[in-house]
Amino acid sequence: MSKSVPAFLQDESDDRETDSASESSYQLGRHKKSPSSLTNLSSSSGMTSLSSVSGSAMSVYSGDFGNLEIKGSIQFAIDYVDTLMEFHVFVAQCKDLAAADVKKQRSDPYVKTYLLPDKGKMGKKKTFVMKKTLNPVYNEILRYKIDKQSLKNQKLNLSVWHRDTFKRNSFLGEVELDLETWDWDNKQNKQLKWYPLNRRTAPVALEAENRGEMKLALQYVPEPFSGKKLATTGEVHIWVKECIDLPHLRGSHLNSFVKCTILPDTSRKSRQKTRAVGKTTNPIFNHTMVYDGFRPGDLKEACVELTVWDHHKLTNQFLGGLRIGFGTGKSYGTEVDWMDSTPAEISLWERMVNSPNTWIEDILPLRMLLIAKLTK
Repeated sequence: MSKSVPAFLQDESDDRETDSASESSYQLGRHKKSPSSLTNLSSSSGMTSLSSVSGSAMSVYSGDFGNLEIKGSIQFAIDYVDTLMEFHVFVAQCKDLAAADVKKQRSDPYVKTYLLPDKGKMGKKKTFVMKKTLNPVYNEILRYKIDKQSLKNQKLNLSVWHRDTFKRNSFLGEVELDLETWDWDNKQNKQLKWYPLNRRTAPVALEAENRGEMKLALQYVPEPFSGKKLATTGEVHIWVKECIDLPHLRGSHLNSFVKCTILPDTSRKSRQKTRAVGKTTNPIFNHTMVYDGFRPGDLKEACVELTVWDHHKLTNQFLGGLRIGFGTGKSYGTEVDWMDSTPAEISLWERMVNSPNTWIEDILPLRMLLIAKLTK
């Protein structure tokens, strides 16, 4: 039976589990043995810095999506409180969730909500984590300070996650509501309802949005054989030239920059970034990034993740990104969600691999990504 949303308010507590703004929580599995050992060379505007990435950088990667069965349902209700100018999501409970701990048949689930397309930190709310249960009861209200007219341009994405002892997240399912067509005057829509949990849908729903383009060039520079049995390692050069028609997600003061990470290495040593270019939706970067330590076989297993961000004092807002690789869905024999390159991204990578010592240029559309969280 449906129940009305309780007429009480509840603040988000500061001691809740936290994660990075706009980033899904991928984690890099660390092992003593590694398929490859990469070093990382960054150069831009005459400035060069050299750092070493440990051998574990290319070890087996374990993602959050696709590892667990998606099952069960969630009970919640939504309402807009005109007197407070607030959008409320009342999260009541879940039932029959998948067990992250198969042996003990239990999970530590929590619920996270986003208002899309703004998937930044300001659009994220979370419940507390409920320990050792497949049927958690929350009875929490997640509140958004937003005017009603703006809400009609949003989608509510509500997802359930397991949070393990090491603060890694595992996806348990989600529900998405289109608020543009929501009937706010219908009293039945203010009642608690059960919704079946679905597989990941948000990235697919957002693919069609225009998030601008990136003009870039790639070059693979192989090292010659040194006379030993094994070939020496080569380099991948990434020249980020400019972005075109970036979206406005908050106001007109865009201050964008580009990050680069070579997956499966999500450590901070793998990350390089351009300077921020302000007050334009068509920033010119002309920034070259160089990654060495690439053995021939690594080109089949690695993926260049380029993401564009709007720099802000409080939090950086994700604008769009690329994943350039072979798009096989696997890395070093392990299925991973980040090896999901589009045909255009795959084509650029293939042309680079097949034309060593040559710059291969293209203009690729930016898209929504589930961003790999950086490890220390």
